[in-house]
Amino acid sequence: MSIRTVRNLRRGSQVTFFLVFVWLVLKTTFDVDFSPTTVSEIQLPYPVSIALEFDPLTALMTLLASGTLYKGLLWSLVVLIPTIFMGRFFCGWVCPLGTLNHWMSGFKSERKERKGKRLLDSNRYKPYQRIKYYIFFFVTGAALLGSLQAGLLDPLPLLARSIGTAVLPTLHTGALAMTAAARNTGVAPISAVAGGVYDFLDVTVLPYRQAHFHGVLLIGTLFALILLLNRVFTRFWCRGICPLGAMLGIFSRFAIFGLQKDEEACGGCNKCLLNCQGGDNPIVGLKWRQSECHLCLNCEASCPDGALHFRFFPKQEDTRENPAGTAEVDVTRRKVVGSLAAGVVAVPLFRSGGAFEANRSAFLIRPPGSLPEGNFLERCIRCGQCMRVCPNNALHPTLLESGFEGLWTPYMIPKIGYCEPTCTLCGQVCPTGAIQELAFEEKVGDDDTPPMRMGTAFFDRGRCLPWAMATPCIVCEEWCPVSPKAIFLSEETAIDIDGNEVRVQRPRVDPALCTGCGACEYACPVFDKKAVYVTSVGESRSETNQILLERAT
Repeated sequence: MSIRTVRNLRRGSQVTFFLVFVWLVLKTTFDVDFSPTTVSEIQLPYPVSIALEFDPLTALMTLLASGTLYKGLLWSLVVLIPTIFMGRFFCGWVCPLGTLNHWMSGFKSERKERKGKRLLDSNRYKPYQRIKYYIFFFVTGAALLGSLQAGLLDPLPLLARSIGTAVLPTLHTGALAMTAAARNTGVAPISAVAGGVYDFLDVTVLPYRQAHFHGVLLIGTLFALILLLNRVFTRFWCRGICPLGAMLGIFSRFAIFGLQKDEEACGGCNKCLLNCQGGDNPIVGLKWRQSECHLCLNCEASCPDGALHFRFFPKQEDTRENPAGTAEVDVTRRKVVGSLAAGVVAVPLFRSGGAFEANRSAFLIRPPGSLPEGNFLERCIRCGQCMRVCPNNALHPTLLESGFEGLWTPYMIPKIGYCEPTCTLCGQVCPTGAIQELAFEEKVGDDDTPPMRMGTAFFDRGRCLPWAMATPCIVCEEWCPVSPKAIFLSEETAIDIDGNEVRVQRPRVDPALCTGCGACEYACPVFDKKAVYVTSVGESRSETNQILLERAT
């Protein structure tokens, strides 16, 4: 099999895995029938989190942070074990974000700085490529103290989060808005074509509900920046930032599959360097850096002299050292220790200013089944799967509601959406067990099991229509989904502005029955700041975040 055939296989592999990844993100959604007859547990037909379970960095960091390895993450060995023998094949053949960066870097450009000598120089190994190792050891240090920060920069969670919360909602809104505008132009042929396109998009390509996520401008901007930097530096993210690439580079140091160079055959055309994706010095005369190679095989395929060959147990003694001296991972022991120490020090800094859990916002309402906050932050990788699958668009990425340590972790905003009592989808799609997969009975409760509580609802009587304005309203009581209802009404006499007596039913909350689902806050007709609101107090996952603590006897 020729090397060009193998390279074409690599391209096919990239396209296949990228499309599968996007398809799984698209399928992380569910349109639910909320009719009263819907009482059975809701299940997704596809294992949408499986791509994230193949992530070795997620597996390692959750193991270090929590001391346990979630069962699904054993799939990561399928990537890690071959890396020890083959090198960073995942980066060049599988990684969907790496594939995007590869495509963005490979677009033809007329700019002079992307051609000739400058491109050759940019494709040589550069000192900035060490940064990813410092990031890897930093997040490792943080994980040792129980803070999982790797998900912020891990390519698989990052891509899932970016596509699911920023890219797809933007495309959905833009595509349907443009076709709707064209359909309403009044020009019959254009309207007819646009109508057909609109129906096709709405039913076939974009059949899911339109979702909007709070505070995703930062997520979208970071993703756009990652892609655009490829126009300046070839695969900048993969070469310089990616902590998963750093981890795989460390494991691939002693791989038995590698590049063999024939100095005598080399004609010095530099085509191998011109097409290099990894910045690993494939050019004859420089020591090849195995830990940086993505195994894209571009160098061998582009060599007209047959001077480069990838093979098992390659002979590498006929290549020379580069000016830096070594071809191993280019980090010193001192800097490794410093990066680890920085990660360790960062955790108490993130949590400074008070008690760990008491420091968080009262409105930090985690998804049902979430682990206690400390354990939750040991496992959550910020992939956004739970946010995307939520049928009521209730879950959103945090900014500073959980401090910087919890950036982009999920929380519920009841004003936007509420937690459907029969839904346990967020636990089904969580790849690390940060959100436990609940059975239907565990979520809603029964005679022997209390329901899963996310918080408690409270009334702002200064804004509530029956309490403050002598205006009849029982919307919150009607929407309360628990049985018996947590919101009860008491008929009382109120005095309106004209001094007339008005009979109203004033709502109150029974904290013993309220699950904090947020349906009352979502439905409250007081639009700007709701008259009923939910806080996290009373949540099942915390023994201390309770309205009344039981006294020790």
